[in-house]
Amino acid sequence: MKVGMDEVEEQTSIPTSKVQRAASFLGAGARVGGNYIKHYAKKAIGSEVSQDDLDRDNAEDIYNSLSELKGSALKVAQMLSMDKNILPKAYSDKFSMAQNSAPPLSYPLVVKTFQRFFGKDPLQLFDTFSKSAVAAASIGQVHLATKNGKKLAVKIQYPGVADSVVSDLKIVRPMATKLLNLKGKDIDVYFKEVESKLLEETDYTLELKRSLELSAACKDLPNLIFPTYYPELSCERVIAMDWIEGQTLGEAMKGELSQEMRNKVGQAIWDFYDFQINDLRMAHADPHPGNFILTPEGNIGILDFGCVKEIPQFFYENYFRLLHKQVIEDQEQFLGILNRLEFLLPTDNPKQRTIFTGIFKDMVDLLGQPFHAGEFDFSDSAYFEKIYKLGEETGKMKEVRNANGARGTADGIYVNRTYFGLYAMLNQLGAKVITRTRFVLG
Repeated sequence: MKVGMDEVEEQTSIPTSKVQRAASFLGAGARVGGNYIKHYAKKAIGSEVSQDDLDRDNAEDIYNSLSELKGSALKVAQMLSMDKNILPKAYSDKFSMAQNSAPPLSYPLVVKTFQRFFGKDPLQLFDTFSKSAVAAASIGQVHLATKNGKKLAVKIQYPGVADSVVSDLKIVRPMATKLLNLKGKDIDVYFKEVESKLLEETDYTLELKRSLELSAACKDLPNLIFPTYYPELSCERVIAMDWIEGQTLGEAMKGELSQEMRNKVGQAIWDFYDFQINDLRMAHADPHPGNFILTPEGNIGILDFGCVKEIPQFFYENYFRLLHKQVIEDQEQFLGILNRLEFLLPTDNPKQRTIFTGIFKDMVDLLGQPFHAGEFDFSDSAYFEKIYKLGEETGKMKEVRNANGARGTADGIYVNRTYFGLYAMLNQLGAKVITRTRFVLG
């Protein structure tokens, strides 16, 4: 893991009250409004300006505001950045910084957290403790420490994050409703799922429990390593674990990696998810390159079990049956699954049912290709262009934009997010992976 955050200014305070946090977000909205005025004023006098310029200015202002807020608002931006079909590139590029490069909090605020939960300063618990964060994301930041000759990574949650999840989601709800083209009432079920997951992510006691359980369950998978966790040095807002030497996968992918190493790493990550989903009915549902460490030996260290999706058996049986080609080709079975998973709704008229059946068949065919291939080259840019094109064309369809009701059960939010993040990582990595699972073959 890279130590230190170069040229990132630390925050000396963080808005914690509902009024302060709402005011910060409204301030960003005002700046965005000003950007539109400047943009159209320049166009009116004949200046050359583009939509990309406007997007960059807006993305900068919104990200800066969310970075100041930390917490759920920034987390939602990070989640949106993972889907290239939803946001313009300027937004997805900027919001992706929330993965591990957000502005960190200053050391005095870190000390306050330790004093509140341990009654001690960090240096009374550890032999050494870095005053500057080595990584900072949406929910917390990481410091390097030592104790009894061991290097430790200590994750500290930002103050006020746990108490502001519900109010933060109310702040970002209008933006998400507009971006996802949903009616207000339709988004309730989805925001309830996101809210429950974000509340879990702020519960470091739960994260510690899941980290211990999942790392023990997955410890025998090849080319994966998991840190040892230290409950006695952890609490509701702090988690201490072994430091894993290496680079984040995002940093490593910028360097020179042989194709053999890319395939090895990709296979390890694919097997990690395949085992969790098919054997444990659970998934590390935050699959971005900042949560994986490539060690000097070529193994992958798994970090951050804060976001874990438990997959209900009913959803698993229906959702993953869509990977079987014979099910897709059997109209009765296929329609049955689409109805049970609420991709098709009782309120749909015959024309809507025909249109959405065709859309979901195209999606399943395309997204299932890696599984059907047995071995798949995720560096195939043409494949991902087809995915983005399908999403773009679907989003432009009048019937889709005007259809009443959100599509798909809430359980699909984090399962879809998991696979989208997994596909995107393997694409960035340029890995060729053996993809056939026990479920597909069974």
